[in-house]
Amino acid sequence: MMTEFIIVLITAQKEEEAVEIAKDIVAKNLAACVNIVRGVRSIYRWRGKTEDEEEVLMVVKSRRTLFPDLMKRVKELHRYTVPEIIALPIIEGSEEYLGWLKEETG
Repeated sequence: MMTEFIIVLITAQKEEEAVEIAKDIVAKNLAACVNIVRGVRSIYRWRGKTEDEEEVLMVVKSRRTLFPDLMKRVKELHRYTVPEIIALPIIEGSEEYLGWLKEETG
């Protein structure tokens, strides 16, 4: 059975960029809520080199059916060539919260 609700993880280089993306996708009802977590240290491979950077992490609450539009919009706004945009299923949650999430992304 496919899960209706998802958490989408998105990293950004600067908090200002994350705020811009978050406000846009919430205003467009592509997400009900975005948490921005500062001080994330990312160690990754890019173009054959190991990078060690400080980033911010966006934790986006949305619905699976909205993911294609959400991903498209994030790519339009994001400064990275290959932004991290990863969706994870919400297996369970409080009935009230999931009801609110559905209402705000409807």
